[in-house]
Amino acid sequence: MFGYVTILEPELKVKDFRRYKSFYCGLCRELRERYGHLGQMTLTYDMTFAVLLLTSLYETEVRSEKVRCKVHPVKKQEILRSVFTEYGADMNLILAYYHLRDDWVDEKKIGGFLGTCALRRRVKKAVKKYPRQSHAIQKELKALARCEQDGIMGIDQPAGCFGRLMAELMVWKKDQWEETLRTLGFFLGKFIYIMDSYDDLEKDLKEGNYNPLRTISEEPDYHERCRDMLCMMIAECSAQFEKLPCILDIDILRNILYDGVWNRFRKIEKERKEKEK
Repeated sequence: MFGYVTILEPELKVKDFRRYKSFYCGLCRELRERYGHLGQMTLTYDMTFAVLLLTSLYETEVRSEKVRCKVHPVKKQEILRSVFTEYGADMNLILAYYHLRDDWVDEKKIGGFLGTCALRRRVKKAVKKYPRQSHAIQKELKALARCEQDGIMGIDQPAGCFGRLMAELMVWKKDQWEETLRTLGFFLGKFIYIMDSYDDLEKDLKEGNYNPLRTISEEPDYHERCRDMLCMMIAECSAQFEKLPCILDIDILRNILYDGVWNRFRKIEKERKEKEK
């Protein structure tokens, strides 16, 4: 369900692309150092956006270093980290853990059982450190699972679950930016869920999986309705973003919210039109 909140590379300056990549690699490195290779596998573009946004908003110190990794074994790559890189790594792991646990409890997926066992010891400290966020993740994933079990065919209810989950993740602490960040996160979370449902519809129909867009996908204006919903969600999210006094990396953040989030949608639309031809 993650990976839609990323950059549109052709529209970004080279220096900004390198900086974004350095933050992404910084989060990857943080996950490896704190949680090992298993934690590294939870890396997402969406949490990289959260790290960039919070670092910009709170104007925290950014640390730079050059490291080698399996992806870049020859030449050292610059990585950038802040206090929010640690926060993003913890949120990534907590989210992955509860998602895997629900897969095991609700659907008896063996991958969920194995993943839960592997992450249980690693995640305890993060859950204890961030009880508010951990409770919200657990609560909303359970609510989302109930929507799936009940076969809810309206998109708003399940998307709202994921929206509330993201709302809590975006609120690092309760201060003057809390409500703006929470609203931003809520609409971003709904966008991610709707985009994921739209992206997975064809596969879910073939495999008989739950997808809340199944019913409206039979309507002639299905694609237009989905685009309109996505536009509304990201417009509300962007309106909240513009209320924040972000200066650092503002071009990267705007590139993500105004262009990058549509990468997958454009690809789906292109593939659909080619099939129609």
